Amino acid sequence: MKTLLTVGAAVLLLAGCASTAPEPTEEPDTLGGTVTVFAAASLTESFDEIAAAFELAHPNVEVVLSYGGSSGLATQIVEGAPVDVFAAASPATMATVVDAGLAADPVDFTANVLEIAVPVGNPGGIEGIADFANPHLALAVCAVEVPCGAAAQKVFDALGLVAAPDTLEQDVKSVLTKVELGEVDAGLVYRTDVLAAGDAVEGIEFPEAAAEAVNRYPIVALTGAPNADAAAAFVAWVLSDAGQTVLQKAGFGTP
Repeated sequence: MKTLLTVGAAVLLLAGCASTAPEPTEEPDTLGGTVTVFAAASLTESFDEIAAAFELAHPNVEVVLSYGGSSGLATQIVEGAPVDVFAAASPATMATVVDAGLAADPVDFTANVLEIAVPVGNPGGIEGIADFANPHLALAVCAVEVPCGAAAQKVFDALGLVAAPDTLEQDVKSVLTKVELGEVDAGLVYRTDVLAAGDAVEGIEFPEAAAEAVNRYPIVALTGAPNADAAAAFVAWVLSDAGQTVLQKAGFGTP
């Protein structure tokens, strides 16, 4: 009988220990649905990679990316496009959305500088930014209402340069495409675009870009985001070490 009582006490003791054992700390992934991201065209390659990693970590979430000139994207958001996250190429274009009451407290997450892109072999003989005042060259820049164009104009104004572009494009990738196709002698794009193009173009750095026109990129989850939880998680991923590593690898700098 004494032995049975001892065994019973042991069983009760074990049961008590089991009932107070800590629960697993890893919470289940509750994110799901679609998260729609509007992002500046210069972020294309980086955000493609970031979105793929985010979807791998959250298999029930689909990231839908839409790229373009930041000003055009901002206009679409103000006009009612159902967007979860906006990543702009300048604070000025982000302000359009914030001032409309559609977002609050955007965070600068990266930065970029301009670089001259020329076709392989530099057939136009481009030497520097001063060549953008040469009317005999075929030149492409972004329109001034988009961030890459605003940055270009800052550089031109700082140098007292009257630029003579032959085409004004609505996003930086359109400028890059004209250079890749040899339709222009040179284009002003971001340093990251030159790197992303690989052997398709050649890049010419100029010191005035970093001195006069560094573009800071803000990101925000929209206040009326259709998928608020996933939007917040995507923004957090971009700001995380994983997201920043992708951006730095692409040539972006710190804001």
